[in-house]
Amino acid sequence: MQVGWWGRLFGETREEALPLYNAVVTRGREEHWYLAGAVPDTVDGRFDMIAAVLAMVLLRLETQPEAARLSAHLTERFVDDMDGQLRQMGIGDITVGKHIGKMMSMLGGRLGAYRDGLTAGDLRPALVRNLYRGAGPAPAALDHVAGALTALHAALGAVPLDRLTAGDLP
Repeated sequence: MQVGWWGRLFGETREEALPLYNAVVTRGREEHWYLAGAVPDTVDGRFDMIAAVLAMVLLRLETQPEAARLSAHLTERFVDDMDGQLRQMGIGDITVGKHIGKMMSMLGGRLGAYRDGLTAGDLRPALVRNLYRGAGPAPAALDHVAGALTALHAALGAVPLDRLTAGDLP
């Protein structure tokens, strides 16, 4: 996806979100999620884990109105990445849009579920439903992921916007 002519006119570029998006993907691919957290090491499991980390970052960005553009560009990066991944898996042009729409709907649902879980002080039910797709892992694995994502979300609150933009995740 390209930035529209209006955005280019005002010097807007989606490149600003690339370091942060790369940091989100790197964090979502860390081994501890799949080993200690028992997240399935599958295409779906990796998508779900990256989406969980991305959700924590997007929830942090929504606390600052001036981060709206970065949040939009970060989400566009996610869409571009998923589009490329689907095409590499052999999904054709005709159905890629439908898959991307479904993925965006899933991300939106997760944002709401994780926001609610963080507000309630317990991410575990949202994780079982969204990250583990209803098949809850052993309690220790679930506790590992819930604790790590909750800690990430809390730590993100202390990171200034310029450091997040640079891809500096705590």
